[in-house]
Formats: sequence, C-alpha cells, structure tokens
Amino acid sequence: MKSNLLFSLLLFFLLVPLGVSAHFGMIIPSQDIVTQDGSHQITLSVMFAHPFEYDAMPLEKPKRFGVVEGDLKTDLKDRLKETTFLGQKSWELSYRFQRPGVSTFYLEPQPYWESAEDCYIIHYTKVVISAFGLEDGWDAEIGLKTEIIPLTRPFGLYAGNVFQGIVKLDGNPVPFCEVEVEHFNAEKKFSAPAESFITQVIKTDGQGIFTYAAPKPGWWGFAALSESDEKIRDKDVELGAVLWVKFTEMK
Repeated sequence: MKSNLLFSLLLFFLLVPLGVSAHFGMIIPSQDIVTQDGSHQITLSVMFAHPFEYDAMPLEKPKRFGVVEGDLKTDLKDRLKETTFLGQKSWELSYRFQRPGVSTFYLEPQPYWESAEDCYIIHYTKVVISAFGLEDGWDAEIGLKTEIIPLTRPFGLYAGNVFQGIVKLDGNPVPFCEVEVEHFNAEKKFSAPAESFITQVIKTDGQGIFTYAAPKPGWWGFAALSESDEKIRDKDVELGAVLWVKFTEMK
C-alpha cells in the first residue's frame, strides 16, 4: 500500500509541470532622479535575479554595458566592479552626472543557460534616470535587439499610476507578446498568498503596447519575452526586453 502511494506521488511530480520562477536582468540605481540640491553621484547595482522571491543567479561580466545620453552613447563595461548579490556574482558602477538630461543605462548580458527551461536566456535591460530637471528623451529608442519603449515617463511616478510601454524586437512592435511584471521585493518585505501572485503576467495589444498599474511603491521590472530565431548549441534562446521603473508613495 505504502509503495503504491510513493509511486503515485513520484508519477505526479514527473507528469505535472512545476512552476518556474521568472528571471529578470536588473539595473537598480540608488536614485532615479538626480537633483541639483542632492548627490550628483549614484550607484547602479547590476544583477540577474528572481526579484520578488529575492533570489539571485550568477551574472557573468556583461557583453555590453553603457549609457545613452541624447545622441551620445558611452561604453561603461570596463568601469563595472565585480561584487556579489545574495551570494551570487553581480556588478556595480558609480556614475557622476555632469549635466542636465536623461540617461538610459543598458545591459546586454552573456547568454545564461537555464536547465529547468532547457534554453538560454538573454535579457536586454534598461533603466532611465533624469538629471537636474531636463526630461527630454525619456521615450527614446536606443537600438537594442529587443527593448521596451516607455509611453509613460519612466520616473517621477506615484504608486498606483498606470504605466504603458511598447515592446519592440528588431525595431518592430511585437503584438500579443507576454510581459512578466515583478516587484523588487528587497529584504522580502512582502509575501505572496499563492505562486501566481509572484509574477504578474500581461500581454501587449495588436500594436505591441502593454498597460500596468503598480499597486505598491518601489522598483518594478517589466520583462517582455520573445523567442529568438537563432539557437545556441541547438538550444532555444529566450529574449527579454526588460525595463525597470520606480514608483513612489505619495505623502
């Protein structure tokens, strides 16, 4: 009798797919708005993680890391300093703002092998920062393989605000694309009542546009997922267009 029960349990776990945690490339700056009266220097934490579950995977030195400011694109890869996040390899960068404007920091990582999904993962990740009150260019496309172009200004947002973006792949909108959304649950402040609450899932419309209202303040990541036409070692490649946006509590 006991052996039959054990066999049934084993068969259940073999046949019923278990949930797989969502992966997110992450660029989390120490502040999203730089003011004249505040510190002009920020720290950017660069990692690969399950944000809500506060769990990390190793991030090898990125293939590309830089910043776009207007028409100027600056390579910052060699300025990254290796560090750790939750015991896993990650990276850090100190950046001082010299002039007013919008800065978009971007990451193209090395492909990450995820055995649980039997595929490689490449998340092209961005965060947008405003300095000294000049806000033009927050909706600029910077030419990544896949990226989210914000339709809502991606800084100066209150919790509860609606955020919209358009997902592009090779410069073209991606209709009916799945977008995963997670809160960066630092120090595990929040708990999910069920697994489905960990990763919110929405889809773009026929024009590649998605809409989401963040219920709580903090950093929220949007990861729009596509499948690459190319394979790595005969394995599928998941492409992610990731954008991090901060929402602030109104007081």
